[in-house]
Amino acid sequence: MSLPIIIIVILAGLALVALEIVALPGAISGICGGILIITGVWQCYAQYGYVAGNITLLSSIVVGVIMLVWLMRSGTWKRFSLKEESDGKTNEIDNNAVTVGCRGKCISRLAPAGKALIGNEIMEVHSAGEYIDEGTEIEVIEIEGYKITVKKADN
Repeated sequence: MSLPIIIIVILAGLALVALEIVALPGAISGICGGILIITGVWQCYAQYGYVAGNITLLSSIVVGVIMLVWLMRSGTWKRFSLKEESDGKTNEIDNNAVTVGCRGKCISRLAPAGKALIGNEIMEVHSAGEYIDEGTEIEVIEIEGYKITVKKADN
C-alpha cells in the first residue's frame, strides 16, 4: 500500500469517526472509522518501518484530538440540539376522581390513543385496540399506572 493511499485511509477513518460523533450515533460509522485508522497505521508500520509507523500513529492521534476539540468548540452541537421545550405531561390520576367504570367523551380521535374528557379533566386515554371517533361516549375499563384504557360506552 503506497503512502498516499495510507493517508487517504486514515483520513477516511477520521472522517467516519467525526461523523459518528456529530451526526450518526449507533457506533457503526465509528467502528468502521476506527478500523480504517488502525489499518492505515498498521500498513505504515508494515511498509515503511517503525519510524514512519510511529510518526503516522502520533499524527493520527494529534489530528484526531484537534478534530474532536474543533467539533466541540465550533458550535456543531447547537445545530443538532433540540431548542424547544417539551410541555408534555403524564396523566396525574386522582384515584377518587377517575375509576374503572367512569364515563366520559372523546375530544380527539382515539387511534388508539388520544384525549378524552372524563369528569372535568382532559386526559390522555388509550382504546382497547379499536379506533374511537371524536365525540363518542367512552367508559374506563382499566387504569394501570398512568395509562387509562377505555372502550365505547354501552348505551
